[in-house]
Amino acid sequence: MSASATTSDQRLASSPALAGERVAFTGTLASMTHAQAAELVEKHGGTSSEHVSRQTTMLVIGEEGWPLDDDGHISVKLQQAQRWHDGGVELRLVNESDWLLLLGLTERREEIRRLHTPAMLSQLLDVSVHVIRGWARAGLIRPVKRVYRLPYFDFQEVTSARRLSQLMAAGVSRREIEEALSQLPAVQRGDQRPLEQLEILARNAHVVVRDAHGLLAPGTGQRLFDFEPEQTAAEPEQPAVEAPTSIRLLPQAGELPDRRDDCDWFVEGCRRYSDGEFAEAAVMLRLGLMTDPHNAEAHFHLAECLYRQDNVAGALERYYVAVEHDREYIEAWTQIGCLHRELGQLESALDAFDVALAAHPEYPDAHFQKAETLAELGHAAEAVPYWRRYLSYDNRGPWAELARQRLSENR
Repeated sequence: MSASATTSDQRLASSPALAGERVAFTGTLASMTHAQAAELVEKHGGTSSEHVSRQTTMLVIGEEGWPLDDDGHISVKLQQAQRWHDGGVELRLVNESDWLLLLGLTERREEIRRLHTPAMLSQLLDVSVHVIRGWARAGLIRPVKRVYRLPYFDFQEVTSARRLSQLMAAGVSRREIEEALSQLPAVQRGDQRPLEQLEILARNAHVVVRDAHGLLAPGTGQRLFDFEPEQTAAEPEQPAVEAPTSIRLLPQAGELPDRRDDCDWFVEGCRRYSDGEFAEAAVMLRLGLMTDPHNAEAHFHLAECLYRQDNVAGALERYYVAVEHDREYIEAWTQIGCLHRELGQLESALDAFDVALAAHPEYPDAHFQKAETLAELGHAAEAVPYWRRYLSYDNRGPWAELARQRLSENR
């Protein structure tokens, strides 16, 4: 090899990754803000632009949700870039993960593809844990895996469901969204999950509208249950069952409607909870437990209802009942720890978190909660490994920011 060729290769190897590139972004980035991304472009030798033009050489497509505008159509930037690309303009369409890989930011790329617990997603997306569980029950999102009842979800699938929900809540029709999804370029995910999610949302359109008081039907303003099943011609609509507003120890003979079984009561209780009717939800869950007293999940949800009614002691007892029926119900153990901590019983809280971590040493939520509890006890040095461990699972949510702050304060 000649000296000139060697020099050329060295110059090429040392060239910034985006040298000569004019880069624009569309959609919501999962790893950073658009402003931060623009700074990275400049740092790696490229030029950042807010707009797409014939001089644009690369359009990066964000991976938090789908690059659809509020009217359900593909973003204007992506439409224009696709037309120029199809017309022969040298303009690359790159998804966010591949762009991060190009810059050597493998850690950020892996962060997008990490799995998240319901609590982590709740913090990250500002969606309640119960809504996430409801989406899972309806099939809108699917856990990638379960560890002792604890579901782990793919971040992109959940953000996809949230974006589709927002569009339907804004009144965009299923047909418009479906047409836009079908036109997304091949750099987007190639499976059919978004269309399946859209089908579920279309059949349960009322679940996507949520205000401070619960759920509303789009357009009509009618208050609704979460994930109410679609009526079929073979099954005419049944009158709603009125739940009592207070609880007696035992219902009188004949008071339980024949049309409900214990599974129905559990589902109805979950719906009532999602609609903010915590007292009614508790009643229905108790009715189900009368025929299935060993249902750990029902006890867990009843504890959630009691907590939302400010009955911390009652909720704590129900979480304990849940783990009595399933000793490895690690979400219940973590809630037990959190409530003990709320009551100022910090040593008991640590015991509960240790039980959860003994069953599942890689449980992010328990690592974070244990670290916070140790800090409250004045053992910040002992908490440091647990904050660090949490950051190995989550590097950008509110808990991650708090963990970094704690580590900075305890160097």
